[in-house]
Amino acid sequence: MKQRKFLITILSIISVMWIMHTLSKNFVVDPSFQGFLSKKDELLSNQMLWVLMIRVHIILAIIALLTGPLGIIKRLRLKSLTFHRWNGRVYVLSIVLNFIPGLYVSFFATGGWPSTIGFLILNTLWLKTTIFSYIYIIRKNVLRHSQWITRSFFLSFANMIIYIIVAITHNGLDLSYGLSYTIAVWLCWIFNLAIAEIVIRKKYLYEI
Repeated sequence: MKQRKFLITILSIISVMWIMHTLSKNFVVDPSFQGFLSKKDELLSNQMLWVLMIRVHIILAIIALLTGPLGIIKRLRLKSLTFHRWNGRVYVLSIVLNFIPGLYVSFFATGGWPSTIGFLILNTLWLKTTIFSYIYIIRKNVLRHSQWITRSFFLSFANMIIYIIVAITHNGLDLSYGLSYTIAVWLCWIFNLAIAEIVIRKKYLYEI
């Protein structure tokens, strides 16, 4: 019980902090994304469309990070099942809608095709785990729903893990930014799913 409460608290704090970081960095400090664009391997043919897509992608990801922690708080779920259901629907919808902008920006990822493939796998896994969680709760299979929503939720932190890995490999190990980014894109979903599986096996988030 204590481990569960501690993990939920930590995940909630991390979600809020990363949302604040993302909003300030991408909508206040560098709203035109010039800093990120300067690190691209090639110039974009339609920069305005890319900026629009990345903004939509970020906003929908923020919605997932806002609704995700609310869905795993047992007290909220027990207090209002209606709120839990609508919160879950918003979470699912934010990820389903994010597949298109996520797909678009994947084809212009820093690091070229290796990064693009990594992002395509990540986007597909995020969508698949989310849809599976929704299907299982429709079938009233709470156990399977809990397992798949856990995988989906941890994949929602992929961008944060990318940021951390790039900081370590590029700034710490002095690898090129493109190589660091490619490594981060692949490791982010591998690492997050591995953590999710540990959490599922230990039943840290759900008491089934």
